[in-house]
Amino acid sequence: MSWLRPWRYRKRRQIARIELRGAITASTRTAVLKLLKRVEMCEFPALLLRIDSPGGTVGDSQEIHQAVLRLQEQHGCQVVASYGNISASGGVYVGVAAKEVVANPGTITGSIGVILRGSNISELLQRLGVRFETVKSGPYKDILSPDRSLSDAERQLLQDLIDASYHQFVEAVAQGRGLDPDTVRTFADGRVFTGAQAKELGLVDHLGDEDLARRRAATLSGLDPDKACLVRLEDRPKGWRRLLPSSSLLARLSRELELELLHGSSPLWLHRP
Repeated sequence: MSWLRPWRYRKRRQIARIELRGAITASTRTAVLKLLKRVEMCEFPALLLRIDSPGGTVGDSQEIHQAVLRLQEQHGCQVVASYGNISASGGVYVGVAAKEVVANPGTITGSIGVILRGSNISELLQRLGVRFETVKSGPYKDILSPDRSLSDAERQLLQDLIDASYHQFVEAVAQGRGLDPDTVRTFADGRVFTGAQAKELGLVDHLGDEDLARRRAATLSGLDPDKACLVRLEDRPKGWRRLLPSSSLLARLSRELELELLHGSSPLWLHRP
């Protein structure tokens, strides 16, 4: 339709802004992917991806990573990642998909690695006189059950799984940052860095605030850094959730529940302070 043309033309002179905040879970992935689709549909020439996240689940981080790559490769959108207070683990995985990364000197980043954790409360259950009765289809179906320790075979199976996920993480960082995988492994042991330290390692391109990231996105996309403005894209909650302020008790409980789900027996790219 003809009326769409000037609207899209205005978008071509602006920079989209998407914020990835908090733990990366299925709900985060759904919201971010929806917003990335809007960037594509509106034909924004550039995207500022603001990340303030300690990380999250493996699959969700990978899907956002791939969507950012597609946006750049298939639609020519220039993506600049801006790290806030923290962009660690899964946040790094998402960030390395960007064309450039900008971080504050004091940003907490890194924590490149994978963790899988279960709980063994068998001694407590024994004291309480509680015993689980398990019927399973195979020897590994109740792996990481809280009522018993891991067998040697189970521990090796899980270690192989973690090692495979870790290899994927290292490869993504190496490709995204133009580093050799062996070089990445020298510091990809779960340690965290400041933004300044990350720049020395090649994980960050520029030290600065979000406005510097905006200017870099403008420059990369051929826009005037002094005139290009940000268009903030947000995924608005539907239904009764729109009536809840972010500081409400229910909102806080929802965030705590989301984090609690992350503490289960799924591989995580999550920074644990």
